[in-house]
Order: sequence, then C-alpha cells, then structure tokens
Amino acid sequence: MPMKLQVGDVVRMRKEHPCGGTDWEIMRVGMDFRIKCLQCGRVVMLPRVKFEKGIKTVLQQAHTKS
Repeated sequence: MPMKLQVGDVVRMRKEHPCGGTDWEIMRVGMDFRIKCLQCGRVVMLPRVKFEKGIKTVLQQAHTKS
C-alpha cells in the first residue's frame, strides 16, 4: 500500500546526500518522486518503490486545504 505523502512534505532519508544533508522536500508525487535536498538545493527523481524504502521519518507534513 503506497504511503500517504504529498507535495510540500519534508522527509528524512536513511542515506545521507553527498553534501551531508538528510532532509528532503517532496516536489512531485506519483510513480516517481521529485525531491529537493534542503541543504544544497539539488533536485533528484526517484521511483516510488526506492523512495518509500529510503524514508526514515516524515518530519513535517504540508498543510492541506479543508
């Protein structure tokens, strides 16, 4: 079952980025995820399966409109 993630969420990944950052902002969701490193600003595309396996925790959830 896919995780309930949305654009704007901030997640901490298990592996750190070469710049040393572990926190990422989700920029696109779907079959692929586009995420942005919050330390250096690099944007990366990952397939959903690889992305969901790599998540350690969800740090901040985006505000949703009710």
